[in-house]
Amino acid sequence: MPINWPRFVEIIKSHQRFLLTSHIRPDCDALGSELGMAGVLDALGKDVLIVNGQATPPSLALIDPQRRIKTLGQDIQAADLADREVLMVLDTSAWAQLGPMGDVLRATKARKIVLDHHVGMDDLGAEEFKNTKAEATGRLVAEAAEQLGVALTPEIARPLFAAQATDTGWYRFSSVTGDALRIAARLVDAGAVPQEIYTGLYEQDTLARLQLRGRIIARTQTELDGRLAHTAVLTDDFKATGALPSDTEDVINLTLAVSGVEVAVIFVEQPAGNFKLSFRSRSKVDCNAVAKEFGGGGHKAAAGASIAGPLETARRSVLDAVRKAMG
Repeated sequence: MPINWPRFVEIIKSHQRFLLTSHIRPDCDALGSELGMAGVLDALGKDVLIVNGQATPPSLALIDPQRRIKTLGQDIQAADLADREVLMVLDTSAWAQLGPMGDVLRATKARKIVLDHHVGMDDLGAEEFKNTKAEATGRLVAEAAEQLGVALTPEIARPLFAAQATDTGWYRFSSVTGDALRIAARLVDAGAVPQEIYTGLYEQDTLARLQLRGRIIARTQTELDGRLAHTAVLTDDFKATGALPSDTEDVINLTLAVSGVEVAVIFVEQPAGNFKLSFRSRSKVDCNAVAKEFGGGGHKAAAGASIAGPLETARRSVLDAVRKAMG
């Protein structure tokens, strides 16, 4: 279903105080969409707060030079959000991904709306504005700006370009369309500088991050004649290298880049002992369908979920499901 933009515009124009939030373990699409939408609402004279359930990873801090994004319980408390008229959730439709902001969503008296491009969804008690064919939520924010009559500025364009570029693997994924590239061109024309954004995101590695990736790569295994690749990251790896949990971002794509690999899975151990799962596919395998078996979701080509440990038990269960999906 196409997004009902007239209804979206009606909600925005009839309210003044907005709260924007997104998922835990925020990526560039989450953060960039929030910042881009905040810029759009600023241009309309709205009062805007951005609050997430987890802090922005240091590796992505460049996306928010003014440090507009607050962390619930650290920079701001739930009581400080009581005056908001609209709570907008961007880049997720899942309770489990909201973390502490889920409690805010449940308790708020504000109107709740969702702007998202993911297939999977929960009933958040919100009015949904979704386009599952869009390559990134950042693209939807750019469309929202146009519908609201807001001209793109460098402050809006930079985070939206980062959102779209990262969610498309820098325009190499199958989700890229002519429309996606046309929007990218508009963002560049408005002041986004691809070289600066790429350098800031990918050419500022720490030695700890490099060493962590070495451990992950060394642990990679393949099976099914090289069609399936899987690896894991353990809490001991973070301790040994000094790397951060956010340093695992995008590393799964290194395994998917191996010739002949059609599906890749990575298990990332969490402090509580469970494992965050990431799935990637460049075949007929539907990652969203596999992730749903473990309470997660996402897209056909990329999805995530979580499973209890220990690793061997988790790996057996998950890989059995992946093998079945691969036929």
